[in-house]
Amino acid sequence: MEELVRGILEKIGEDPGREGLVDTPARVTRAWREIAAGYDMDAGAMVRGALFTAEGRDMIVVNDIDFYSMCEHHMLPFFGKAHVAYIPNGKIVGLSKIARVVEAYARRLQVQERMTTQIADCLMENLQPLGVAVILHAQHLCMMMRGIQKQNSCAVTSEMRGCFRKNSKTRAEFLSLIRERN
Repeated sequence: MEELVRGILEKIGEDPGREGLVDTPARVTRAWREIAAGYDMDAGAMVRGALFTAEGRDMIVVNDIDFYSMCEHHMLPFFGKAHVAYIPNGKIVGLSKIARVVEAYARRLQVQERMTTQIADCLMENLQPLGVAVILHAQHLCMMMRGIQKQNSCAVTSEMRGCFRKNSKTRAEFLSLIRERN
């Protein structure tokens, strides 16, 4: 990977031997190992490893989960907040595991639409709740610093499963709760 980075530096007209760039290929390699760490994470196993029996059937919401990802089209960052809810069906999962599921899918080359679906699918399959709702709000640097260059645009994606899809009151409650967060 370091050789590839040196090649990129040369192709854009830089001197990889310049003082400020000598260690850049190694730094970029280390950064990409961290950025792409999601490929080594098993989100489903994280959920299955933190399940607890519970009688409640009221909505559980984890709001404002910060995430950073890389657009697979331009390899530029997109970042924002995830809002995730589920309604238990005999089992709950440790709250931090919901944030870890978001992280596992964010730390891959992604598109926001797929990431939203992957989070919802993972929770539905491994937690088996009555329903799952996922909303992502994100800003995309591929739209901000190149191309259309719209600085204040925000993409919103959502996935509703189970009772969140079937029951408009459940969906409305979730939307109300994520609006009330402050």
